[in-house]
Amino acid sequence: MKGSFGSDNFSGALPAVLKALEEASRGHRHSYGDDDLTAAAVSEFKRIFGADIEVFFVYNGTGANVLGISAFADSYHAIICPETAHVNTDECGAVEKHTGCKLLTVPTPAGKLAPADIRARALGFGNQHHVQPRIVSVSQCTELGTAYSADELGAICETAHSLGMFVHVDGARIANALAYAGVAPAAMTREAGVDVLSFGGTKNGMLFGEAVIFFRRPPKEPRYIRKQMMQLHSKSRFIAAQFLAVLRDDLWLKSAGHANSMARRLADAVASIPGARITRQVQGNEVFAILPADVIAPLQEECFFYVWDETASEVRWVCSFDTDEEDIEEFAGKLREKLRIKN
Repeated sequence: MKGSFGSDNFSGALPAVLKALEEASRGHRHSYGDDDLTAAAVSEFKRIFGADIEVFFVYNGTGANVLGISAFADSYHAIICPETAHVNTDECGAVEKHTGCKLLTVPTPAGKLAPADIRARALGFGNQHHVQPRIVSVSQCTELGTAYSADELGAICETAHSLGMFVHVDGARIANALAYAGVAPAAMTREAGVDVLSFGGTKNGMLFGEAVIFFRRPPKEPRYIRKQMMQLHSKSRFIAAQFLAVLRDDLWLKSAGHANSMARRLADAVASIPGARITRQVQGNEVFAILPADVIAPLQEECFFYVWDETASEVRWVCSFDTDEEDIEEFAGKLREKLRIKN
C-alpha cells in the first residue's frame, strides 16, 4: 500500500504547503516573528476567530499545550482532564514538568468530559494542603475519536468559569471536529467560552507547526514562556507560511473533511467483514475496531497501524488528507484475506 493508517502524523504535506515553504525561502525576512508572513498568518486567524485574539506559533502539539496551560497556571494549581487526554498519556509528563501542576484525571468511556466530572474533581479550594483546581483541559477531537458539540463545550466552560477556572482545548484535530459538526470555528471556541486553544497544523497537512490562540488575556506573558520553553522559532515565517496556505480558502477544513469522510468509508468497509467489529462511533478521522489477536501482527506488516488496547485486541486506524478510496479498498481486501474471507 502507498499509505498507512498509523496516524495522521505519518502523512506527508499538502502541495499548497510545500509551495508556500518554497516561496517563503526566497530572500531574507526578519526573524522571531517580526516578518510579514507571520503578521499575515495572524491576520488570517483573527479573520476566522475574532480580531481580539492573541496568536503564538510553536513547533509541536506538546509545546502548544504546555504554553497554553502555563500562561494560566502556577505550580500549586491542578488541571482536570480525561484519563485518556493526550496531556496525560502521550506527552511524557511535559505539562506536569513545565507547569508543576498536578493532573486530576477522570475516567471517561467516550473520552469526553462532562460538567459533573469537573465538579467532582474541583475540590479543596482555599485549603492550603491541597492543589488548587485551575484549568480544565479537553481534547477536540478526543483521543477516542469523539467530538464535543459547541453546546457541550459551552456547558464545560460555564461550569469551569463558575468555579473560577479556565478552559484549555487541545485542538490537535480541531479541524476534524469542526468538519464533523459543521459549525463556525468561533462558535466552537470563543463563543462557547474557551479561554485558550492549541490549534493543530501538523496532523492536517503541515510539515510542522502549531498555533496557540488565546481568547482571554492570561495572567502570565505567553511570549516569555514560549521562549523559555524553546518553542520560539527563529525563522517563524516557515510556520506562518504553512498556516497561510491551509487557512486561506478553508483548505484546513476541506482537508479534515476529506479525512473524516475516508474514516467513515473505512468503518463501513470493515463493519461488513465478519470477524471484525467497529467499537466506537466515527466522528472524526479515527476508526477503532476489535480484531482477532492473531490477525493484528500479520496485518500490521502490510499496512502499519497501532494497537489501542492490547487486552481487548482493539486497534486504531487514522485517515489523513491524502487517504483515498483505493487505500481503503486495498486495506479491506487485506483484512478479508487475513480473516480468510472471500470477496
